[in-house]
Amino acid sequence: MRAIVVLTTVGTEEQAYLIAREIVARRQAACVNVVPGIRSIYRWKGKICKDGELMLIVKTLESELVGVQDTIRELHSYELPEILSFNVSYGEPRFLEWIAGSVDKDAPFADEEEDEDEIAYAAVDPENV
Repeated sequence: MRAIVVLTTVGTEEQAYLIAREIVARRQAACVNVVPGIRSIYRWKGKICKDGELMLIVKTLESELVGVQDTIRELHSYELPEILSFNVSYGEPRFLEWIAGSVDKDAPFADEEEDEDEIAYAAVDPENV
């Protein structure tokens, strides 16, 4: 079980949440952070461009990388989406176990019904941190 972090950027909040939700719903990752306010300056087709973007930080296992890449490519609007993967050299053992359990496709599904307009947020119990 090798944990990795995958990064990608998108141009709209709608696309960020679509990709993040699908990656988690497909059990390809335990968590996707959506970070707004990214300013990207890059060369594309011979021009220097500047755009506002959102960054997605995907926490998953190396065994899920191909699925994460496929989902990003499927749902991304960019001609060439950024997909970068980094190995995790250390992680809190309980957090790494949570990642592994979250992507376990054989694990029984809990009640995963959710309101289409709302994402449920889990409260963190400070005594268990």
